[in-house]
Amino acid sequence: MRGVRRVTEDIIYVGADDRRLAMFEGVYSVPRGVSYNSYLLKDEKTVLIDTADKAVQRRFLENVASALEGRRLDYLVLGHMEPDHSAAVAELLLRHPDVKFVCNAKTLALLRQFFGIDADALVVKEGDTLVTGRHTLRFLMAPMVHWPEVMVTYDSTDKTLFSADAFGCFGALNGALFADEVDFAKDYMHEARRYYTNIVGKYGPQAQSLLAKAAALDIARVCPLHGFVWRSALQDIMEKYALWSAYAPEEPGVTLAYASIYGHTEQAAEYLALRLRESGVKLDMFDVSVTHPSEIIASAFRRSHLVFASATYNAGIFTAMEHLLSEIASHNLQNRAAAFIENGSWAPAAGALMREKLSKCKGFRFIGEQVTIKSAPKTEQFGQLDALARTIAADFPPPLPPPAGALIAPDAFHKLSYGMYVLTAKDGGKDNGCVVNACAQITAEPPRVSVAVNKANHTHDIILKTKEFNLSVLAESAPFAVYERFGFHSGRDTDKFAAYPHTALAANGARYLTEHVCALISVRVTESRDHGSHTLFTGEVTQAAALSAEPAATYDYYLRHIKPRPNLAARPKKGFVCKICGYVHEGDNLPSDFICPLCKHGAQDFEPFG
Repeated sequence: MRGVRRVTEDIIYVGADDRRLAMFEGVYSVPRGVSYNSYLLKDEKTVLIDTADKAVQRRFLENVASALEGRRLDYLVLGHMEPDHSAAVAELLLRHPDVKFVCNAKTLALLRQFFGIDADALVVKEGDTLVTGRHTLRFLMAPMVHWPEVMVTYDSTDKTLFSADAFGCFGALNGALFADEVDFAKDYMHEARRYYTNIVGKYGPQAQSLLAKAAALDIARVCPLHGFVWRSALQDIMEKYALWSAYAPEEPGVTLAYASIYGHTEQAAEYLALRLRESGVKLDMFDVSVTHPSEIIASAFRRSHLVFASATYNAGIFTAMEHLLSEIASHNLQNRAAAFIENGSWAPAAGALMREKLSKCKGFRFIGEQVTIKSAPKTEQFGQLDALARTIAADFPPPLPPPAGALIAPDAFHKLSYGMYVLTAKDGGKDNGCVVNACAQITAEPPRVSVAVNKANHTHDIILKTKEFNLSVLAESAPFAVYERFGFHSGRDTDKFAAYPHTALAANGARYLTEHVCALISVRVTESRDHGSHTLFTGEVTQAAALSAEPAATYDYYLRHIKPRPNLAARPKKGFVCKICGYVHEGDNLPSDFICPLCKHGAQDFEPFG
């Protein structure tokens, strides 16, 4: 096969990178390139999800032909008609004249407008489905994310959401396909932010509508039309979209943008930046004459406070600053605090005009006294800048003190670097397992390991009896379903291994997991110590093997990236929610000795709501 990769056994990536493009849509710089993603589903019927831009058309068509392996193409799903995803439609139709288009009515109209095609089409609407054999595709409308015809496709068999332009990012894939194959937070989150805020940012309510639809689906992976496929830590990108679409800042901080002709306005902006940094305020600083507005808009969506400093130019705002402010207003940014610095040698006017432009933005509030400079800042203006810095810093909420009388805060223990493991053991003919996190190597020669196991777990009783156990070290790719299967059910009344194919027998005869794990460790117990709710088992390692190069999941990683957020809409009005597994206990009081029936954690790991 050519430049293709498998997303799942039946879904194949057939898109291509473009590293030569300078300006995406002729507007946004893409120094790291961009990917045009397309996906082929191979079932009893073959289905192509969107096409690609004309710049990569040849490679795209070669990839489709390679992935089809001689089969005919039955369906083409058109989720988005923007030419970077539909340009290859006409050429594809020449090669597959019998393909049936799957689209909505608005897409059909655009298909005629762009290509003059009256296609053989299955016209779908919200909630309609297409059965392709083993797979069932469900179509959900996502208008204005970011064109009116946009439609996303959900494969209920592989639990895959083909999300059109949602959840994408700038940047070529460079051989990677999945977000967990790169350091996304460090290297690509900024490109995802810049993509969303500039391409989709104006349509926050529409993006929130799509998020609500996605929340009702069981999603194992997200396949966007630009950027990486998400198969783990989906909550990372979903949480960002929730903030961006609500126009809520990601974190407190200042975006400081200035327009300076001869350096005097820049001098004032740099002085303010120094004073803000001294106050502990996080800050992004930009010269609008050399920085593309898309970079500054992305920062403005990220930060809570904005400061604009501009020279007066032709009795108005300096041209680059005026363009930036127009872009911010047109992208519908809301709910920010803003302050202004103006300069003008004979008739300073930029400040009032900047304020007027942003007064149209919903939820904006203006803080501090405007600082006016005539030609160059003097002692008086530096004093005013000091005062503005104090005003801005004081506008940030102070850090919350620890709860009164709480000498031991349960959340502190969440910061310990626990791993996440499936602990398995065998009693006669029955295998059982549970999820644990308190495990450690205590000696190297000979290797010894200890693990603390809750007495409420059936696996605890088996280990106490048999003196043998296995530890499957879970990788970051392990989905919540693994934790749910082995952690939220009791082995006393459930066969956790029933219909679960990803296991094998270790040398001790007990099962271990073979998928989403990075190591196996088998232990023969030499000592058991009672510690109240838990027993600490210590033993000698009898078998150990590295099973993959994936990074191991930590307890912190599980809490932040894997454990689903509680469904607030489904909660009762008042009660307590388990911070570990999301179990909800209704009522005004939670007994101090309460044990979560799912994850077996105590009352200290519950928090009240309502």
